[in-house]
Amino acid sequence: MRFIAQCCYRRRRYVVSAWLAVFLGLTALSTVYGGAFKSEELSLPGSESQTAVDLLDERGVAARTGLQGQAVFEAAQGVDDPAVRDAIERFLAEIAVEVRGLEVVSPYAVGNEYQIADGGKIAYAELNFANRDFADYPREVNVIKDLRDEIAVAGLRTELGGDVFAAEPRLSSELIGITAAIIILLIAFGSIIAMGLPIMTALFGIGTGVAIATVLVRWFPMPDGTTQIAGMIGIGVGIDYALLIVSRFRDGLRDGLDPEPAVLLSLDTSGRAVLFAGITVVIALAGMFLMNLDFVRGLAIGAILAVLTTMLAALTLLPALLGFAGRNIDRFGLPHRKERPGAMHRTLWWRWSRVIQAHPWLALIASTTLLLVLTIPLLSLRLGFGDAGNRPESDTSRQAYDLLSTGFGPGFNGSIVLLARGDDGPPADGELDVLVRRLQSTAGVDSVTQPRVLGDSGLALVNVFPTSAPRDKETTDLVHRLRRETVPSVEAETSLDILATGGPAGVIDFADYVGARLPYFIGAVLALSFLLLLVVFHSVVVPLKAVVMNLLSIGASFGAMVAVFQWGWFDFIVGQGKEGPI
Repeated sequence: MRFIAQCCYRRRRYVVSAWLAVFLGLTALSTVYGGAFKSEELSLPGSESQTAVDLLDERGVAARTGLQGQAVFEAAQGVDDPAVRDAIERFLAEIAVEVRGLEVVSPYAVGNEYQIADGGKIAYAELNFANRDFADYPREVNVIKDLRDEIAVAGLRTELGGDVFAAEPRLSSELIGITAAIIILLIAFGSIIAMGLPIMTALFGIGTGVAIATVLVRWFPMPDGTTQIAGMIGIGVGIDYALLIVSRFRDGLRDGLDPEPAVLLSLDTSGRAVLFAGITVVIALAGMFLMNLDFVRGLAIGAILAVLTTMLAALTLLPALLGFAGRNIDRFGLPHRKERPGAMHRTLWWRWSRVIQAHPWLALIASTTLLLVLTIPLLSLRLGFGDAGNRPESDTSRQAYDLLSTGFGPGFNGSIVLLARGDDGPPADGELDVLVRRLQSTAGVDSVTQPRVLGDSGLALVNVFPTSAPRDKETTDLVHRLRRETVPSVEAETSLDILATGGPAGVIDFADYVGARLPYFIGAVLALSFLLLLVVFHSVVVPLKAVVMNLLSIGASFGAMVAVFQWGWFDFIVGQGKEGPI
């Protein structure tokens, strides 16, 4: 490490120029030759919900293979008012023409009366997209929103529901993270230059890693959102790694070392920690391959690239930048940080370390107890996804969600779709009646639509609406109850073959799959980390301590997340949001 530090310090102009050339070159290459990230990679082959979607595609029911949404209407004068009905029907006809591969199920069509709520003031139309490139959705969503905005009937309100219509965040999480890091580092270091070096190093590393991922996506499919995940992880580890080295460099200067020896010392000490920390993070991310899901592998590749490039930047680019900064690293400082040689030995953290060392057993017992207490909520962990009910109230998809809940009940936003097929040809009406009666008598079911045969596909579709919201545990229990009790009993009595799909079923399939593989993932990461530390320290005790600490930390982290999101503490902390699965 001292050799690397010396080379980078003495040839700092070449190092910075090389990094700049690589960064600009890879950015240009990714712009010209980069591939497209694909959200449709988010699938779970072999699951019941995915099997149903594949069956629809195979039988030519293309309109049910993409995303689903709703156009939700509320009219004070009632949705059957002539002016309201004319405006809604005109709007639905226009979007059916303007948006290719869109099936519109109108509440005014014969047999669709269930799409109008009791009281007649709220109704909805189904908007079923055919499977398509996810890059096409924003353009088509904007067409629908523009046509929606042209509706001008007094007393009529129109909202658009479903993930496809959710508004994009105004500020990216990466921008928020960098801004927060700048503020924290400026307060911690008290110097603009000392703050800027970790930020600059992290940005170079992240930018390079994302550019490489954009090129590699041509050969390794990665889902949309890979760059965001890579950026967030890269910001965290990149700033952390650079922070360790910069802090050690400043300590060396305060202890009277010249800039070059201080750089050599920082890389020979903190640089080694950065190297092994980076390798450990890469091992952890590589463990995501054990999930055996294409989109998870894609996320892992992007995140690994971000970590490797930020680590490389911290070990090569940062020493060169420290060479340019030299003793000026504390210039443009804030008034509250006037540190002198030896000042580090009088800090709060120095005194805290002495307290811990003086009472190791007390610290061990207290910290272990705290971590175990934080782990308790983990026993009630439920995996899943949030829904529109967690979005800001200004979002049209959240307003549509609330309208549907008001008009039809909380479970209406989480329709469970049952797909039925007979032995030969479409299912018989008598057998479908048996299915509907059995569904209506199932605990947790609020209502059931009449079966609808989908063209000449030989498939019949039934919507089941729970009494509970999509994210509620009761909805999860209902999906399992349908699959384990109701559906098998109907299949035993009839010739029907029935598959459960739709939003809740798909989320539950994914959550169950991930939950089953999570212990293997965590176990593999801890085992590989143990072996790495064993090689580094030539000791069993140190790796064993690290594994135990990581287990406690993982349990406490997951337990805290359960408390915040699943127990509704999120609402207590920030004043908005709803409880739900993680």
